[in-house]
Amino acid sequence: MKKIVLAIFIIVAAACEQNKIGFVDNVKLMDGYQEKIDIEARFKIKAEALNKRRDSISQAFQVEAQAFQTKAQGMPQAQAQEEYGLLQQRGQFMGQQLQQEEQQMQTEGQIEMDSLISKVKKEINGFGKSNGFTYILSGGDGGSVLYGTDTRDLTQDILKILNEQYKK
Repeated sequence: MKKIVLAIFIIVAAACEQNKIGFVDNVKLMDGYQEKIDIEARFKIKAEALNKRRDSISQAFQVEAQAFQTKAQGMPQAQAQEEYGLLQQRGQFMGQQLQQEEQQMQTEGQIEMDSLISKVKKEINGFGKSNGFTYILSGGDGGSVLYGTDTRDLTQDILKILNEQYKK
């Protein structure tokens, strides 16, 4: 009889054990994370510089093409076609160079953002372990939490930790 009571007590105790569950709104977390804001600002400046460079190269090339058109009127047709072909090749080469620079900048940005996301996940993991959470779910757009009470929202707690670490 004592064994049955003990078994029932263990089953009831195990059933009463609660999992500590929280969630993080990923959109709010990333939108408020200063390091992400700084990375985006830095790449926005780089993109603007690349666009200005592209515009100035394009304008210079247009001026050169117009000058060539004027000059080509006094040239023999074969020579004009040859020089026009060279001008086209140079224009294509400059376009390819600018496209490569843009792709390189995008790749660098993606690498930095991937590193940032990894850092955030690591911090959430550490927060969960140190605060006794069994689960921390993903909320916000595309997250798996459709509803959660505000008391289970860990977004601001984790955001505060991330921003404090970034300030250091």
